[in-house]
Order: sequence, then C-alpha cells, then structure tokens
Amino acid sequence: MPDLYALTPSIPWLNGRRALLAVAVSATSIGGCVAMAKVVANLPMGWQLTMLTLFALTFSWIALAFWGALCGFVICALGRDPLSLRRQTLVDPSASLLVSRTALVMPIYAEPPVPTIAGLEATCRSLLQQASKHGTGSTETIGNHVEVFILSDTQDMTLAHQEAAHVAALQQRLAGQLAVHYRRRPNNEGRKAGNIAEFCRRWGRHYDYMVVLDADSLMSGTTLLHLIHRMQRQPSVGLIQTVPIPVGQCTLFGRFTQLASALYSPMLAAGQSFWQGDTANYWGHNAIIRTRAFMANAGLPTLSGKPPLGGELLSHDFVEAALLKRGGWQVLLDTSATAASATDANLPHNSFEAMPSNLLDFAKRDRRWLQGNLQHLRLLTGTGLHPISRLHFFFGAFAYLSSLVWLTLLLCASMLVSYQAVNPPANPLLPTTLSLALLGITLAMLVAPKLLGLLLACWQSPHAFGGRLRLIASTLLEILFAALIAPLMMAWHSLFIINVLIGRAIDWQTQHRGERSLRWREAWHNTGWMTLCGIAWAGTMILFSPVTFGWLTPVWLGLIGAVPLVKYSSSATWGDVINQKFGLLHTPSTTQQPPLLKKYAALVRRHCPDEHLPSVTTLKAPPPELPGDMPRQSFRYVAQSTAAHAPPVKEPY
Repeated sequence: MPDLYALTPSIPWLNGRRALLAVAVSATSIGGCVAMAKVVANLPMGWQLTMLTLFALTFSWIALAFWGALCGFVICALGRDPLSLRRQTLVDPSASLLVSRTALVMPIYAEPPVPTIAGLEATCRSLLQQASKHGTGSTETIGNHVEVFILSDTQDMTLAHQEAAHVAALQQRLAGQLAVHYRRRPNNEGRKAGNIAEFCRRWGRHYDYMVVLDADSLMSGTTLLHLIHRMQRQPSVGLIQTVPIPVGQCTLFGRFTQLASALYSPMLAAGQSFWQGDTANYWGHNAIIRTRAFMANAGLPTLSGKPPLGGELLSHDFVEAALLKRGGWQVLLDTSATAASATDANLPHNSFEAMPSNLLDFAKRDRRWLQGNLQHLRLLTGTGLHPISRLHFFFGAFAYLSSLVWLTLLLCASMLVSYQAVNPPANPLLPTTLSLALLGITLAMLVAPKLLGLLLACWQSPHAFGGRLRLIASTLLEILFAALIAPLMMAWHSLFIINVLIGRAIDWQTQHRGERSLRWREAWHNTGWMTLCGIAWAGTMILFSPVTFGWLTPVWLGLIGAVPLVKYSSSATWGDVINQKFGLLHTPSTTQQPPLLKKYAALVRRHCPDEHLPSVTTLKAPPPELPGDMPRQSFRYVAQSTAAHAPPVKEPY
C-alpha cells in the first residue's frame, strides 16, 4: 500500500483545483448578476447599483458554499483523500514507533471541574489503551512520549481550589502511566492565546508537538497517535487540524446541531481541504502543532487602537495559522478520522467537542467570534501572507457581514415593492417572473449542500442515523428548523456588527457548558424585539404586496416565532420526545456510541456530584522549565530569523 503520509504531503494539481473552483464560482456569480441586472433594469441608477452590489455579495457567497460542498461530495462519494486524491485510508498506529515528545495542552478558564477533568481523563485512558493495543508502546513507556498540561486561567479562588483538587486526584489515578501537570496563572493576560504562549515560553522546548484541547474536547487515543505519527512522517507540516463533531447535548437545539454537524461536516471539510491544500485554517482546538514552528512564527502582535477592532486579537487561531504558513510551514485539515467515524462510529478515530445547548448561548458565542473575525479585516494587507490566508481572514469576517448584507437586500426589496404598490409605474420595477426564477435558483443552491449530505449518508451509512427513512425525515426537519432560525441569526449578527462599528466591545468570558433550558422571560428579553419587528414587517408587506408577503414567509415567520423557537428549542424534554418517541435526529454518536463517549459518561457519573472534593489535594510540581523565546510577529515586515526556522517547502504560488 502506498504511504499517503510520507515526508511531504502529496497535493497534485493544487493550483488547478483552486483555479477550477474560482472559475465555477465566478461563472455562477456572473450568471446570477446578469439575471439580477435584468430584474432591476427599470430602477433608478442608484437603486440599480445598490441592489446589484448587495445581490452580488450574497449570491457569490452562496455560490462558493455550493461549489465547495459539491467538491466535498464528489471526494467523499469516491472515498478519496482530499489532499492526495488517493483512496482514503487511515495510518495504522502500529506502523511506526514514537520517537517524539508530545504535550496534551488544555487551557481552561473557570470551567466546571467534573466534566472538564472527566473529558481529559477519558482522552488519556483512550490513549493508554490504544498505545498498548497497537504496540506503539506499553502503558509504562507511552508516558515517556506524551505528557498532559492543564493550564488554568481561573481567577475565582474557590473554583480554583476545586479545580486543583480534581487535578490532584487525576494525577494520582494516572500515576505511573501519564504525567499530568497543572499550572494556574495569577491573571489571564492574553486570554487563551496568552495562556498557551506562556506554556510555550516555559516548557515548549521540552516537546516536539502539542495537541491543543478545549475544556470540552474529547479525542480518542487512535486519533492522537494518528496525528503524532503523521507529524513524525511529515517534517514540513506545522499544524494539523481535525474536524471535531459536536456531541453530548439532549436539548432540541443541541440535537439539531449535532445532526447537522454529523451529516454535513465530513463532506464540507473534505471540500475545504480539496482546495485549501496545505494552507488550511486552525480552529483553536483538537489540533496538533509543531511546537518549535509555533514558537518561532506565531507570537501574536497587538493591534493599534482600542477594542473592539483594536487591542488583543480575539480570534487568534486564524492568525496563528496564517503566521505558520507565512513562515513556510504547511497547515493541513485532516478529514480521515471524521470520514471514518461518519461511516462507522465504532471505529476508534474520534474528535469531538461540545456545543452551546440553546440558541441564546450560541448567539452569545457568535458575538465573541464576530468581534474577533472583524479584527481580521485589518490584517488583509499584512506583509508576506499567503493569498489563501488572506481569504480565510475575509471569509471569516464575511460569514457574519453577509447577514447585514442579506438584511439590507431584503429591506431594500421590501421598500421597492411597497413603493410600487402605492405608485404603480408603467413598467413593473421588479419583474415578478424573473425575480421568482432567480429566487428559486438561490434557494436551490442554499439547500443543495444539505441534500448532498443527505444523499451521501443514505448511500454510505444510513444505519448510523437510524435508517434511511428516519434519516430523510430528520434531515427535512433540520432544514425546516435551519430556515426558521436563519432570520434570527441574521438579526443577531446585524445587531452585533452595528455594536462593533459604534465601538461597543465585549469581554471574552467562558461559555456555558452543558445543558441550559431557557425561561420565557429570558427568551422574550433577548428576542422579543425580533418578534415585534417581524410583525411590523409582515404587516407592511401584506398591506402593500401580498405576493412579496408570500416570498418573505421564511423571514417573517422565523422572526415572529423567535420567542417560542428559542424557548422550546432549549428544552431537553422536547429533544427527548423527538429523539426517543419519534426516533428522529439520531447521529452516529448516539446510535453507535463510541467507547470514548461511554468512558466519558462513566467518569462523569463516578465523580458527580462534586460537592465533596477528592481527598487527594496535594498537587505535584510541574516539570523543570526550559525557557524559550516566542517573538511577537509583525504584519508590516517579516523577520529574517523567523523564516530561517522553516523547512524548504515549495509554495503552490
């Protein structure tokens, strides 16, 4: 069998792939804009330019998503690796010996100790089991190659005491197998990025690689060994990002999110990897990083000016990936574990995470990400960045800006049809037939990625989703739910963008973990304004243009129903009814629960409730420091010393 992961990853025809995607997206966008130009031909020139610009931005964004999903569908349907285009296979963990040292790094900040430590222990025990099983090393020797660091930024002393007690107990349970180290900073300067940077400066030179885990991350031992072996075989790679799949939620919103991720993420990730090649992105966790490359190239600068668009970089992961690539290192998106687990969840290749359990917490997390991603627009002209890295910055920001563009387009169209109803022109301002045809094409392109994901799952792994009929019904239900909440996210994102533009910054606090059912008062307080706006919008349209009222049904229906949507989707009771009574919204993680998730659930049950702290409270001292430099990078110039650390890698441009 050919070695897919020898030295430098084989990525044939990468420039051709990117050119093909660019041509497909451009041709689709131009075709849509030509049709739109005919739709608005009877408008005054100012209105024509406004409508055409807004439509071009929205339609091009949809076209990119459509063609990227189609690429992923073809790759997954053929069972090919998106990078090498060879038959998709997984590297056997026993194929080579460990000759490196890796740190499993988990930065935490005021997290609930029991589920956090239970998740880390489940990951560690899976690693020990797989290392022994595959002959990579016994449970006694794997500790010579892998160590664990819990890096706490917790400032509340009561919670910090509980945290330390649980870590001390974990150290005792894993004694003689894996070394577990704990460090708590007296402040959280730099937030997560500063936390990891301090680890690198104090201990980074001890380790060849570090695997970054979030407080809710779960990774199987086989996946960890797969990543370590791949880094050993490919010295030109600086970072490998896995595709974490959300698990563990029982609320209705959580189950919808888990189904959508399990159904679409493997395909969409394959499409991204197909054209991004060795300039993939970093999502901040469930990834392995070459430590010396990170230290030499990824020291974050501080933006000039005040927050929200200045100061510390909030969405640090995108920037770190771009800096690694600028330094000559390859950044890869590994889809092998995700593809394998989507087909058979009993395979031990798993990369999991948790998601917010309700729409309100989901939107609050988006608020933090939005502020960080908008900062990236200031980095678009940074010196030495790869063109794909610049695209990552732009796409990350436009993922939120598109909501404001979409809202403005809908409002402009509503104003025009209302004016036309009051002052009927000789020729219709917006031709109905052509407008409907263009709307139909747009909606088809929006839904197509979901239908492609459904087709792929029906073909390859329907049993993992409860069977074909249940899978089809679940997908249709998810499409309906996604259509209803899309206007809510549009409204939230638009509001968040306006707040950022007028200078309102927020602090990046820890997110809610676990399930949280919302009360009616909280739902109304946060979404009541959407309901009122939806009623006003729908009333205006039915008064002036019943036809447009019908077109905009998905928009006003979602807005008017915002409060009950947010309330009931946060309910675990409704989630259980849909899942258990009707047999819908099943995912591979629930129908074929992987051993990693079973172990995690057992550990949580064993250590809950946490009112009684573990009896072991004495923490072991961290290992001796080996200080190293992590120079702050600049986007105005590229330091020669930084480039000298990189391996000779031929650029695709």
